[in-house]
Amino acid sequence: MPNPDRHLWLLPDSAAEAFIAHTGGPALLDAAERERCERVLAPPERRRRLAARLLARHALSSRTGLPLDSWRFHAASDGRPEPEPSAEHRLRFNLSHTDGLTACVVTDGGRACGVDAERSPAGADAVAHLPRFFADRERAELAAVPDAVLPEHVAAYWVLKEAYLKALGTGLRRDLSTIAFTGLTGGNIRLYDTGEPEPARERWHFDLIHPSPGHVVAVAAEEGTPGGLFTTTLTN
Repeated sequence: MPNPDRHLWLLPDSAAEAFIAHTGGPALLDAAERERCERVLAPPERRRRLAARLLARHALSSRTGLPLDSWRFHAASDGRPEPEPSAEHRLRFNLSHTDGLTACVVTDGGRACGVDAERSPAGADAVAHLPRFFADRERAELAAVPDAVLPEHVAAYWVLKEAYLKALGTGLRRDLSTIAFTGLTGGNIRLYDTGEPEPARERWHFDLIHPSPGHVVAVAAEEGTPGGLFTTTLTN
C-alpha cells in the first residue's frame, strides 16, 4: 500500500488489552510516560492512556519500518509531543481517546495534524450548553436541523474544533466562536477562522468519520487532500 496522505489508526477499548500485551506494554514507555499513565486512578482511563502511547509507536513504526522500541518523544514549544527519530521522516502525530475508543493520526513532511474522538450523539448537557460557545453561522445551522439529529451535529462541531485547535497547538485557549465549520452533511467541510487570512485557511483539510454507532472522529491535517485519509481499525 502506498503511503497515504494521512493515516488514522483506531483502537477500540475491546481490543486494547490484547494490543497492549502484543506490543510490549509499559516496558516500551520511558519513565515520564509511565508516570503520567500511572497517576490516573481509574483503571479504564489508565489503560486507555497506555494504549494511546503504544498506538503512537505502532503507527509511527508502520509508517517507517523502525522498531517499536526505537521511539522517544520530546515536547515541542507548544507542548505537543514530537517523535524522535524524526529528521529523516519528518513525521507528526496526534492522539485522542474517549470512552470506548483511542485514535492516532500520522502525517509526514512536517505537516501539522490533529485528531479528536468523542462519544456521539452528544449528551443532553452538551446539547444544552456547548452551542453557546459556537460561531454564529454554526448556531444558525444547528437551528435548521431536526431535533432528532441535533445531538450528532453538536458532537461533530465539537470534534472538528478540537482537532483543528490541537493541530494548531493552541488547544481550547482559543475563543471557539472565532472558528466555524460548514458543510458537515455535504462532505465538503469548510473552515472559517477569524484569526487566519483566507489563503491560510485553505491549507487545511478536515475528515469527519463515524467509526461506530457511538463515536465520531475528526481529523485536521495541514496540506491534506480530499480522499487522502487511510483508516486502520485494530481488532482482537
